[in-house]
Amino acid sequence: MNCRSSKEYKLAVERPQLYTEGTMQVLLLLAAVGVCWGQYNPNVQAGTTSIVHLFEWRWADIALECERYLAPYGFGGVQVSPPNENIVITSPYRPWWERYQPISYKICTRSGNEDEFRDMVSRCNNVGVRIYVDAVVNHMCGSAGGSGTHSTCGSYFNAGSEDFPAVPYSGWDFNDGKCHTGNGEIQNYGDIYQVRDCRLSGLLDLALEKDYVRTKIADYMNHLIDIGVAGFRIDAAKHMWPGDIKAFLDKLNNLNTRWFSEGTRPFIFQEVIDLGGEPITSSEYFGNGRVTEFKYGAKLGTVIRKWNGEKLSYLKNWGEGWGFVPSDRALVFVDNHDNQRGHGAGGASILTFWDARLYKMAVGFMLAHPYGFTRVMSSYRWPRSFVNGQDVNDWIGPPSYSDGTTKPVTINADTTCGNDWVCEHRWHEIRNMVVFRNVVDGQPFSNWWDNGSNQVAFGRGSKGFIVFNNDDWHLNTDLQTGLPAGTYCDVISGDKEGNRCTGTQVYVSGDGMANFQISNSAEDPFIAIHVGAKL
Repeated sequence: MNCRSSKEYKLAVERPQLYTEGTMQVLLLLAAVGVCWGQYNPNVQAGTTSIVHLFEWRWADIALECERYLAPYGFGGVQVSPPNENIVITSPYRPWWERYQPISYKICTRSGNEDEFRDMVSRCNNVGVRIYVDAVVNHMCGSAGGSGTHSTCGSYFNAGSEDFPAVPYSGWDFNDGKCHTGNGEIQNYGDIYQVRDCRLSGLLDLALEKDYVRTKIADYMNHLIDIGVAGFRIDAAKHMWPGDIKAFLDKLNNLNTRWFSEGTRPFIFQEVIDLGGEPITSSEYFGNGRVTEFKYGAKLGTVIRKWNGEKLSYLKNWGEGWGFVPSDRALVFVDNHDNQRGHGAGGASILTFWDARLYKMAVGFMLAHPYGFTRVMSSYRWPRSFVNGQDVNDWIGPPSYSDGTTKPVTINADTTCGNDWVCEHRWHEIRNMVVFRNVVDGQPFSNWWDNGSNQVAFGRGSKGFIVFNNDDWHLNTDLQTGLPAGTYCDVISGDKEGNRCTGTQVYVSGDGMANFQISNSAEDPFIAIHVGAKL
């Protein structure tokens, strides 16, 4: 979809001070119901419904993974780490967050060079797996970055004088004059002008109201579009005016017709951390594309951890009923690269691979439930060390050699990953739930059951059914699945191989009923069946 809005709405999001609160609400409502210009379609190949974030992977490894694993198991795409040149920080090791401190828009990082990036995009597209770029366009590197050529492509820069000749940007292209705090930093998240016009953690804030800056950003994104990417995650979107984002999105090309149909617009999903309680809301950004729904993982983690008396049975109206953004505007995830480290949003409730048993249940629930467009996380391990409840090693970059280069993703005999790459997307429970979501796509949420506590089940029309036991006692009950009669393989405990199940079998009788038994001590206390795994 690429719809257009009135000039009135454009002016409202760029200069909200000109409007009364009531007028703004009406204009934002118009945007929400379709008077907009956003790109919400993820451009995945038909039959695929989820993407995976291969955080900090090298381009060469992503190309291989698209061919050997992602395409065969029905993953629709990959979110990749920022591909543009960034500052190199070596004190004492290279942190993951250096990728979020741009020096230029050259395609040149520790993940690989432009030739390797082009090869990855082409090979992934050729097997039907799309590439989505994490676009860091709110800022350049931090003001403490110094000067020199300590960057991934060797480009010269001077953070102190705001000189980035490889773009080029100069002091004229930053927001110093617009920020009215004493130190140029965001000091109060209750002030929308500070949040959008001042520096985030010392990062040099670009003056996105200037057409020159918008054009440089669009040139970078168009270069990636021409290579063949399918869309973008807009990093730190909350720190940009929605109208400024719209202005550079308006300059973007349609997608490459080698892999996409004529006139296809890039998929846009914007990082807007909105947990409530702040004046900036996700809905302000609907006009540009989808938004990242951070409440999703925070609330789901609280429920599955059973904190504050929360129960799985409360999830019957999950989605908009929990105050989330509309489903067709949401990109959802259990965790992301920030909040699995305690940053970003969600706090201690966020479930990650460190809590594997509960994490698999959370991802299973997400992939079975129809709300939102789903993204699976794929991580790496780091040596955790806690001081006063905070992991002091959360900055550590990807598995690397002593010279700072990233280690390849090696594959073990059991199909898991080596070299400290976690590869949650290869855990068979998560992989099989990606397939489950593809099978049930378009089917209604149906046949909800709960025991009033932490045993729940629901179906997706006549295509799939899932049951969870997060109580401290055994589940043994007969449930209406809505599925055709027959014997099904539970895709959590095993797979369907030929005409047999490697895990649990579930028999569905002619009336759609089936018996489910799940021990509260099971490694994976949930069962999922779908018509693609029927004997």
